[in-house]
Amino acid sequence: MHVNPIQLFDVESSTFTYILAAAGSNEAVIIDPVDRHCERDLAHLARLGLKLAYVLETHAHADHVTSAGRLRELTGARACVPSGCGIAPAEVQLEDGDTIRFGEGEEIAVLHTPGHTAGSVSFLWRGNVFTGDTLLIDGCGRTDFQSGSAADLHDSVTGKLFRLPEDTRVWPGHDYKGQSVSTIGWEKRHNARLANRSREAFIDLMDNLDLPRPKLMDIAVPANRQLGLPHAA
Repeated sequence: MHVNPIQLFDVESSTFTYILAAAGSNEAVIIDPVDRHCERDLAHLARLGLKLAYVLETHAHADHVTSAGRLRELTGARACVPSGCGIAPAEVQLEDGDTIRFGEGEEIAVLHTPGHTAGSVSFLWRGNVFTGDTLLIDGCGRTDFQSGSAADLHDSVTGKLFRLPEDTRVWPGHDYKGQSVSTIGWEKRHNARLANRSREAFIDLMDNLDLPRPKLMDIAVPANRQLGLPHAA
């Protein structure tokens, strides 16, 4: 049986949130929820008769505040975060190679994919990979703050993500061009920043992007290290 992720979008930060569920159980997980859409996401779960088991974060975001803490309080779900992101209140600190299990035999594999941040992870489920800010459609996340590293990002993408089967569907953490999903094969051959570019050339490109600082960074990063709550338990 083929199962499609439910993809939701925040216009202000161009962030994708994903709900994963499969037949045989009413358990679901949510990836990278945004605080201003907490009620929307709860409504989706209620409409589909789903119970939230886990809230997953790909990293500590700099451009929006997560609703992970609120969702945890309201649903009883457990928060799962990358161990290298300093999100201390989360119950589950994820390491490379971990497996998150929910529903009737559903498994999500955790891939440590540093570069955008030192702790960034991607999640692999049923031929779908949720890449956060590591790999975007025809692009990649920036590497100039939050312990970012262009060298690490190149190694994460080429050494882990690009080694997945080519028909693996890529669901990114953001999109700024109206795209929603890609494949590993397409990104390997066509990604504007990574395809047919040497490691050294990629590092030089990323080190000279001269991007503006995220407007919410000073608010979002500290808040997200507390799961978006003022005083996370």
